[in-house]
Amino acid sequence: MIKKSFSAIILKEENKDNKGSVEFQVVSFTNKIRRLTSHLELHKKDYLSQRGLRKILGKRQRLLTYLSKKNRVRYKELIGQLDIRETKNR
Repeated sequence: MIKKSFSAIILKEENKDNKGSVEFQVVSFTNKIRRLTSHLELHKKDYLSQRGLRKILGKRQRLLTYLSKKNRVRYKELIGQLDIRETKNR
């Protein structure tokens, strides 16, 4: 519950004009991921939701990779705020 409320606070802090920023998109994808994860805990055989979750995870991963290449400081702050793991480098 704490993570959901914290993510909502981060969304409110963002400027309403800046919904296209990478940080805003990552936060919104993270909210969707957490909501779908809790849904799938109840409905284990909902395969369409599982597919949607995998697609959103991929989109968030690509955005985080882009952000880490462009601005490492903002990337570190964002993953710290959202409490998500840093990606493995290949």
